[in-house]
Amino acid sequence: LNYQLKNYRQTLKQHGITKSMSRKGNCLDNSVIENFFGLLKSELLYLQEFESMAHFEQELNDYIHYYNHKRMKEKLKDLSPVEYRTQVLAVA
Repeated sequence: LNYQLKNYRQTLKQHGITKSMSRKGNCLDNSVIENFFGLLKSELLYLQEFESMAHFEQELNDYIHYYNHKRMKEKLKDLSPVEYRTQVLAVA
């Protein structure tokens, strides 16, 4: 197990990747991205088939734009994330 962990860390370092890990048993730092990936799967990935990797990449870019600029969220006062941030910054 220690050998595998050492290999894992070495591979990350070779590729310039910084791992993000919280203390043992604490998953709170992952909740936001886990929620996003859940939505991404249910709103994009499971709804269509992709003709190619290029097609998937285009659809993914379109979805991320939609998510940030057009998808209204109740907890953001029915604004998109970009609209909400813009409004908050205007008040500050």
